[in-house]
Order: sequence, then structure tokens, then C-alpha cells
Amino acid sequence: QVQLVESGGGLVQAGGSLRLSCAASGRTFSGYAMGWFRQAPGKEREFVAAITWSGGRIYYADSVKGRFTISRDNAKNTVYLQMNSLKPDDTGVYYCTTGPRVGVQPYEYDYWGQGTPVTVSS
Repeated sequence: QVQLVESGGGLVQAGGSLRLSCAASGRTFSGYAMGWFRQAPGKEREFVAAITWSGGRIYYADSVKGRFTISRDNAKNTVYLQMNSLKPDDTGVYYCTTGPRVGVQPYEYDYWGQGTPVTVSS
């Protein structure tokens, strides 16, 4: 049983920072990409960032480029999302996901965490 457990969400003022973590367990993740999506109230789930197994390829949504950084520690089966210069538009539930290849659409991933909420106040 694959499990992805996110942590690190919370309430922060605009301009602040948060670091999200996602711990994966239940199988070997060797070769698997990992990513972050988010979903704001009343909106569809949207791509935020993704990273290949080796970390050699990283992708970001245009809305977060230059502010967010995705990284992973394969020894710990953990992926991180460092979020700086947060804006109210970044508010939403952030989901960790994993799949056989990097993608920007939810259907390209196999497993999802339960999500961690992020609220950015103005």
C-alpha cells in the first residue's frame, strides 16, 4: 500500500515562507517522479512543480517560478516544496503525488496524499 503523507502547511502572511514535506512509503520509488499540485476552493487541481527521480529535470508552473523550489531526498523517500514570497493566490490544499514520469496533468500520476492546507493572508 503506497502512502504519501504531506506536512508543513499552515497560515502565513503574504510575503512569508513555508516548507512542505511529503514522505512516501509502501514501495520502492526508484525511478519515479514526484510532484506537487494544489487546489483552491471552487477551482480545479492545478500543477505546481515536479521533479524526476534523479532530480535532473524540474518543472514549475509559471505562477510559482522564482518563488518555489522543489527538491527530493531519495534516501528518505521524501520530496520538499520550499515556498517563498507567498501570495494570497497561493492559498489552497497542496497535494503530493508520484508517478512513473513527470507530467503537468493530474491523470499522469498514480498515487496522491491527503493534502496539507496552505492559507496566505493579505
